[in-house]
Formats: sequence, structure tokens, C-alpha cells
Amino acid sequence: RCIIGGVDIPYERGLLGHSDADVLAHALADAILGACRGGDIGKLFPDTDPAYEGADSMVLLARVMDYARELGFEFVDADCTIACQISGSLIRFSLLNWDTIITSKVDLGVDVENGGVAATTTEKLGWEGQGEGIGAWAVCLLQKTVKE
Repeated sequence: RCIIGGVDIPYERGLLGHSDADVLAHALADAILGACRGGDIGKLFPDTDPAYEGADSMVLLARVMDYARELGFEFVDADCTIACQISGSLIRFSLLNWDTIITSKVDLGVDVENGGVAATTTEKLGWEGQGEGIGAWAVCLLQKTVKE
């Protein structure tokens, strides 16, 4: 299957990974963890642990959000980019938007206006440009909550 941001994208090829291989959810999880200095997604959910085999990445993303909150951080904003060269992919991925992602399967506790998703090609450069995979990047702004 080809799952991006919790959305099942109709395509004849899928992505391989220990979980459901949702590159966008993983990129956003890593951005959140990086912003709160919590390591990376592999630290919390190692691919050596059979409990995470085939796991829904949006559920893992929700757990990452909870972890950041436990560390005293609140989500402020995120920006995500998907890069691929699959024929017609930008049309398919243009259906993805922040609202679709944050309301797809789990409640991330994030307002619709606090994030964005864009799709791009790599002009046939690199492994994404050769149609060998899909890349995703995310940046995230968190704010440390003030304890009273």
C-alpha cells in the first residue's frame, strides 16, 4: 500500500517499511521529536521490536505528540513537503492537505490552520526523481509551556 499522511493513495506500488511506511507521518514525527530534543521515531518505536511491525504511523504520530506534551511542549506549527516523480502523483498528492491528515485516523490535537503540506518533484533527479521512492520532510515549531 501507499499510505501518505494516513491517507491510502490509490497507486499500483507501495512503500516498504517496518510499520506502514507512511513517510509523511514519520517525517512529521521526527520533526516534533527533534523540536523537543526527544530523539527520533526509531528511538521510541524501534524497527527491531515486532510490536511495531505493520503499525499505523498516524497512531505512532499521535503517541509522539503525547510524548512532546509530556515533556512540556505544545504544538505551534508545522510545514511538510512530499517529493516524488510518480506519474500523476502531484495530482494524487494535491488531494492531501493538512486538514485531511490531522483528521484522518487519530486526533492529533492540532488546529487545521497550524500546518501545511505541499508536494513537489525533484525534476527527475535522485532516487525520488527516478521513481524509486517518495521523500518527505517536515519542520515543526513547538513552544515550551510555562509551569505556574
